[in-house]
Amino acid sequence: MSRERIVSGEQVTPEEDRVHLSLRPKKLSEYIGQNEIREKIKVALQAAKKRKESCEHILLYGPPGLGKTTLAHIIANEMGSKLYSTAGPALQRTGDLMGILTNLNDGDILFIDEIHRLSATIEEFMYPAMEDYKVDFVVDKGAFAKVINVPLKKFTLIGATTRAGMLSAPLRDRFGLYYHLDFYPPHELKEIVTRSADLLESKIDSAAAEIISLRSRGTPRIANRLLRRVRDFADVKSDGNITEDIAIKALDTEGVDSLGLDNLDRKLLEVIVKFYKGGPVGIEALAATLNEETDTLVDMVEPYLLKTGFIQRTKRGRMVSEKAVKHLGLTLPNDNSSQQSML
Repeated sequence: MSRERIVSGEQVTPEEDRVHLSLRPKKLSEYIGQNEIREKIKVALQAAKKRKESCEHILLYGPPGLGKTTLAHIIANEMGSKLYSTAGPALQRTGDLMGILTNLNDGDILFIDEIHRLSATIEEFMYPAMEDYKVDFVVDKGAFAKVINVPLKKFTLIGATTRAGMLSAPLRDRFGLYYHLDFYPPHELKEIVTRSADLLESKIDSAAAEIISLRSRGTPRIANRLLRRVRDFADVKSDGNITEDIAIKALDTEGVDSLGLDNLDRKLLEVIVKFYKGGPVGIEALAATLNEETDTLVDMVEPYLLKTGFIQRTKRGRMVSEKAVKHLGLTLPNDNSSQQSML
C-alpha cells in the first residue's frame, strides 16, 4: 500500500523513474538546494581533478526522494567519469561484485543504492577493494583452494542509504566523505517545480508552484510527482495552464491536504486521537488498528509527522500534538487535557 502513495518519497513505478531522469539536473550548477553539501562536493571534486586523482569514497544518506541518486550522476558528470549503478539487494554473490569491480577503470564511479542492505559476505569483500584497491578471490575448495589477489583500478564508491544507522562501523569508516541530505524548504521546492514545469513544457504560475511546493513534504521527488498529476488535471479539466485554483483542486482530488498529509497520515493521527485519546500508544497497536505493517508506519509515515511536530515519540509510545488535533479539526477528550498540555 505504501508504494502506491502519491506522497511517498520512494520511486513508485519504473515509468516514473524514466520521467524523473529527464528532469534530473546534470551539473552542480543546475542542482537546487542542499547548498552546504553542494559547496563541499564542489571543493572535493575540484581538489581531486587538480591532483588528477579519483575522488574519495562518498556516503550519501537521508530520507528517500531527496536527490542522492541525482548527486551521484552529477558527481560522475563533473569528474568526466563513467558511472556504474547497482543496489545492495542485487549483489548476492561475491562473483557478482567481482565482475563489476574488475571492469572499473581509473576514476570510474560505482554507485550502490540501498548500501545498508549489502550482505555481510559482500560487505567484507568490499573492504580491501575500498581501502587498498584489490580483492582476494578464492577459487576451488578444500585442499585445492587458492586465494588469487586481484588488483583494481582506483575507482570511487558512492553509497546511498536511507538508514545510515544500519551500516556497520567498518564499512562506514571506509568512506572519506559523508553528506546528509535533509528535507527541502518550500522556496527551494518552488524553484524545482518551476524548473520541472519548464522542462515538461507546461505553463505554471507562481502561486500554483507555491501550492505544490507546500504540499510536497520537503521532497523533490514528491514535488515532481505532484506537478505531473496537476498537469494531467489541467490538461483534462482546463486549458492546460496550471493556475493556483487548478493546483488546489487537483491536489484536493488526490487527497493531499494543505500541509502534504494524505489519507494514511490523517488516518494514523485520527486513530491516536479517537481510539487512544491522543496517546501514548505503541506502534504495534497502531499498526494492528490500521491494518498496516509496522515498518510502513515507521519508515514511510512517521518521519514527516515527526518533522512537522504532529506526533512525538516517547518511552511510552506515540502521542499527537495540539497542532495535529487542530489541523484535523478534532478535539481531545477532557481527561487527556493534562497529557496534551505537556506537548
